Amino acid sequence: MSDPTAVPWLSDDEQRAWMALQAVLTSLPPAIDAQLKRDAGINFFEYTILSSLSQAPGRAVRMGSLAHLAAGSPSRLSHAVSRLEKHGWVSRRTTLDATETRCVEAVLTDAGLAALVATAPDHVREARRLVFDVLTPEQVGQLAAIGRQLLTAAAPHLTACLGQPGPQNAC
Repeated sequence: MSDPTAVPWLSDDEQRAWMALQAVLTSLPPAIDAQLKRDAGINFFEYTILSSLSQAPGRAVRMGSLAHLAAGSPSRLSHAVSRLEKHGWVSRRTTLDATETRCVEAVLTDAGLAALVATAPDHVREARRLVFDVLTPEQVGQLAAIGRQLLTAAAPHLTACLGQPGPQNAC
């Protein structure tokens, strides 16, 4: 067992920052989810799927890559895509890749794109209300830099996805 006195405990400033970050991480996702459920009948995970598909070439992404993009497990993604298929917003198709391996892609339908276009303004308004309207332009830049640094430490494989307009890089 390690020596508990060897732990570099958080300073008072670090503890306040950690507690604020924890509060944001636990309160922001449910607030975004509530807006999307109220206004569009979908959750943020489903919105992320639609958004990711809309930015992909041909509006199609392999299911494995899409799970990665949406930050969900393959099982969670499969269930969400099933719900989106019931709305007629997404379909699945089986294709062959360059090595002749079968793969399943999720494809955003025209109806799905229309649903996303209709949903996006309210979602952006909520993101503005909850995040950007309470920050100065300088703080927005700081938030982007801090977010990149934290992501590099927690999930370095996703850092390359920041600033990318879409899932073309299989982020």
